[in-house]
Amino acid sequence: MSTKTPDQQNIILDKILVERRSHRQFKQEFPPEEDIRGIIRAGLYAPFAAAAVGGTEDYFRRFFVLKNGSKSMTAAASLIFEKAAVMASTLEQTMEEDPQLRIQASGFANRLAMIKKMGQVPGVGTAPYFIVVAERKGFPPVEQQALAHVLENMWLKATALGLGFQLVSITAQMEENPAFCILLGISPGEWALIGCAVGYPAKELPPSIRPPIDEVTRWLE
Repeated sequence: MSTKTPDQQNIILDKILVERRSHRQFKQEFPPEEDIRGIIRAGLYAPFAAAAVGGTEDYFRRFFVLKNGSKSMTAAASLIFEKAAVMASTLEQTMEEDPQLRIQASGFANRLAMIKKMGQVPGVGTAPYFIVVAERKGFPPVEQQALAHVLENMWLKATALGLGFQLVSITAQMEENPAFCILLGISPGEWALIGCAVGYPAKELPPSIRPPIDEVTRWLE
């Protein structure tokens, strides 16, 4: 049982919530494996859709840790970049045929174009660790919502440990990719995926700016 009072715990939690940021530049130094295990443990305790997957015989959540410089990281980086390049080309062609989509997707298209120019997907091979989280698909299909809870827990734990954290959202597009799934040791299409990069941040980021609560909140009677 915690020896801290509720007020003390609340202060600590508020501090972590405010300090949580997206880091995209990392030092080469590897954090201790125990810290990575702690981040995974936090993700393991995230909520899940019991009605959708609770009846499966084996556990419905998996974590895969890829270390920078390893064969698995090199393979994953190549496969994910290839996917990003295909997505960029497909979106570009579709936008030419659909003016409305061109307006809506221009920001994302620019992001994909930048990745193609860089020759790598940020977060995959640019940080000491790339962690892939898998949630078994069920019914109703709420696995991505469950993964969002997992990543938030992991993100907050990384922040508490003084580590940088970057969401690698394109990982979700790899769930049907046979080569990527074989790399992880799972069956294509059976699991929803998401990924993140973890390491010591290369620089301190300024505080996150949010609007006053009263500007975005309406109390209903």
